[in-house]
Amino acid sequence: MFGYVIVNKQELRFREFDRYRSYYCGLCSDLKKRYGRAGQISLSYDLTFVILLLTALYEPEETEGLVKCIAHPFEKHPTRINRFTEYAADMNLLLTYEKCRDDWQDEKKLSGKLYSDILTKRVKQIREKYPKKAERIDACLKEIGELEKKREINIDLPAGAFGNIMAELFAVYPDEWERELRNIGFYLGKFIYIMDAYDDLEKDEKSGSYNPLLLRNEYQRKREAAGFLDENHDGYDDHLIEDVEAMLVMMMGECGKAFERLPLVGGDVEILRNILYSGVWCRFGMIREKRSGHPENNGENR
Repeated sequence: MFGYVIVNKQELRFREFDRYRSYYCGLCSDLKKRYGRAGQISLSYDLTFVILLLTALYEPEETEGLVKCIAHPFEKHPTRINRFTEYAADMNLLLTYEKCRDDWQDEKKLSGKLYSDILTKRVKQIREKYPKKAERIDACLKEIGELEKKREINIDLPAGAFGNIMAELFAVYPDEWERELRNIGFYLGKFIYIMDAYDDLEKDEKSGSYNPLLLRNEYQRKREAAGFLDENHDGYDDHLIEDVEAMLVMMMGECGKAFERLPLVGGDVEILRNILYSGVWCRFGMIREKRSGHPENNGENR
């Protein structure tokens, strides 16, 4: 997965971070238990947010435990597991598989092909378990693939298709909360897609991979050469960077509105707010800092 939906650790209380980590470790433990080391490698912070959100909304029964792992081999640490942990593990593996396939098709990344081949049998079981979700996700992935082939310059179109994937993932049940959960997933998905494109500007420019932000930048350069713009800029067009930040703010604004309409309970609500209103911006601050060369105090997880 992408790893953009994270906590801002510096703004969490110790007990809040410990609780957040217990869900993350529970997801890791469940991936290993049901899918082995190959599944455990796919572990993502993004799906930990899904577990926290669904848990705060539906209040399922939980099992607490203590485990050791490769990352912490000398001490046991707490885990929290409920029915949404298994669901998140399945979705995590499915999306990781699709991303690896995409990496192979777009960049001929051998690691992507090898890992997706390892996951094929496990992902087949997940598709059989969630046939409707798998079908809808496949349709959205096909749409994204077609937009990439035509070199679509409007980032809102592929971002919207990825947003629909995340909307499908968030909507676990066809109930009264489905609409708001889909809205959260949709706008968060668009945020992730735009952030990923912004993060990968240099890499995609070097490899020639599809990136609608690069296509927009190229379009701006052509306009400059034709005399339609008054100034030339070094690097990426200033207006592009401003628009990216405005789009990201808009996506998280809509996501936050849907989030606040849900009747969430328990101590996890403040952790969720930390992620949505602060944590998701940590990576953006780091990227901007790297490009500008000027350190910024954004409270990132370093």
